[in-house]
Amino acid sequence: MDIKHIQNPSFLKELSIEELKELSEDIRKFLIETCAITGGHIGANLGVVELTIALHKHFNSPKDKIIWDVGHQSYIHKILTGRSTQFNTLRQYKGLCGFPKLKESEHDVWEAGHSSTSLSAAMGIAKARDILKDQYHVVPVIGDGALTGGMALEALNNIGHDRTNMTIILNDNEMSIAPNVGAMHNMLGRIRMNQGYNRLKLDAEHVLSKLPGGSRLRESADRIKDSLKYLVVDGAFFEELGIRYIGPVDGHSFEELEDALKAADSINKPVLIHVVTKKGKGYRPAENDKIGTWHGLGPYKLETGEQIKGQTNAPSWSQLMSDEILSYAKNDRRIVAITPAMPVGSKLTKFQSELPDQFFDVGIAEQHAVTMAAGLAIQGMKPYVAIYSTFLQRAYDQVLHDVDRQNLNVIFGVDRSGLVGADGETHQGIYDVGFLTQFPNMIVMMPKDENEAKDLVYTAMHYEQGPIAIRYPRGNGLGVTINDKRAHVPIGSWEKLSSGKDVVLISYGPTVQSIQEAAKILKEKGIYATVINARYIKPMDFEMLDSIGQSNLPVITVEEGMLNGGLGSQIANYLTDHEYTNRIKRLGINNEYIEHGDVNKILDDLGLSSGAIANTTELFINSKESQL
Repeated sequence: MDIKHIQNPSFLKELSIEELKELSEDIRKFLIETCAITGGHIGANLGVVELTIALHKHFNSPKDKIIWDVGHQSYIHKILTGRSTQFNTLRQYKGLCGFPKLKESEHDVWEAGHSSTSLSAAMGIAKARDILKDQYHVVPVIGDGALTGGMALEALNNIGHDRTNMTIILNDNEMSIAPNVGAMHNMLGRIRMNQGYNRLKLDAEHVLSKLPGGSRLRESADRIKDSLKYLVVDGAFFEELGIRYIGPVDGHSFEELEDALKAADSINKPVLIHVVTKKGKGYRPAENDKIGTWHGLGPYKLETGEQIKGQTNAPSWSQLMSDEILSYAKNDRRIVAITPAMPVGSKLTKFQSELPDQFFDVGIAEQHAVTMAAGLAIQGMKPYVAIYSTFLQRAYDQVLHDVDRQNLNVIFGVDRSGLVGADGETHQGIYDVGFLTQFPNMIVMMPKDENEAKDLVYTAMHYEQGPIAIRYPRGNGLGVTINDKRAHVPIGSWEKLSSGKDVVLISYGPTVQSIQEAAKILKEKGIYATVINARYIKPMDFEMLDSIGQSNLPVITVEEGMLNGGLGSQIANYLTDHEYTNRIKRLGINNEYIEHGDVNKILDDLGLSSGAIANTTELFINSKESQL
């Protein structure tokens, strides 16, 4: 079948099993070839080809609501709903989003880039349906990794108690981004291995259907039937919550999937269909992935699966940070590393291998990760929590209430800080500065290059007065020559990189390089800039700020983050509060969500490229524009 001719999923109703199988192969071929050019979440999507087709054949989208947890496994859904012709723009600037997107299609009924939200959303959608006396199916699709998230378990508890009618699809591929961990994972493993429960249950239901009338007899038989689960399923977790369990079902068998979906239709209560799939199915490099490399990646060679990487000898920021933490942990058993299901993304697999007793992967449980770190710290340990900026948002209360309020010595490695590119608005690391700097005891820092990163880690390791957050971006470092010596960086100290008589440029992190380049452009035009590396976002260098205030030079602040609550706002407030009269221009992200695309193109759009910074600076110092 020509995939690009698909307009909507209605055609699936007329296809035979053999035709569905042929379609599955055609879609896999299309995905593998397309994602080789664009990159993307190829492994997860190859695993749900038959499942997605079966759902769209059985249900009637968009009337029936199919809700994708996280959403990175929705590529087949996008193909079946008429978006295949846009796949050459997948995750590209102003192109097709890698997650469900309300504005893209009426078939996308829920947007998510974070895990474990689908069941709560489904509960809300189903209750709206019931209150308004409407008629449609609600079908959340959640992975076994996402099911370990606390929010998913809270929703299961509520759904079962309320007996809210929906069909939950548990897509069990034994992986999330990395191999799954925890008791929930182990329980699902036992169920996968034990096919007896469903056979016994179905046999019992068949016998019950033949029993003569009589309510008491039927009630007794129901109790006997329900007790069968204790013989074969450890805990019967879902049934005890009030959710009927069907499975395990082969997620690559159209016959088994359709039988399970038909069975669920006949049950007027919440049903969970446990579907077992193979992540990466149909493409050997992805199938053989055991550590999560093929969860999400860039372009790759079609024949071998080898990733096509840019030309750089610089280490990734994640690798640099994790290796530096490991070097300290080898000599100090107090130092432990904690990750919420991201040992691969945060490059902690080496730490995990070399110091397994000092490493904790807690699963998709950001809140637990932070409070566990607080518990360790209160007993004198020195925990390092490696967590993406976008996921740290999910643990806001724990950072505030459990770590900062108690002034505990926890180090946060805030990975993927700043713009992240292809993953888009759900993953942009542009909000953490605004909330971390509000916490009274928190130190917030960001290095401009690899050497400064090592010095800031050294400083954090020797700091015993409370929590510290070290921000670092996605991608590779600048490639500077590494200095083996480590130096203490005084808390709150900034670095003046050059002096000029016309304007002050202030930034932090890798964006410091952008203002240095802007300063060179300005110098060619006869404008001389003081360039400041504000490596401590909190506390600020008040001595240097007083010097800037006394100079009365115009100030340009630049940050790859939200202006509200950002460093520029803090600087403006300080100068105003101390009655300095500098004119100030803040450059950053102003009250908008930033979608996916090449980071350099986005920066240019936002006026944050070096050329744009230079142009804005020149206009500002030659104008009478007031403070912003």
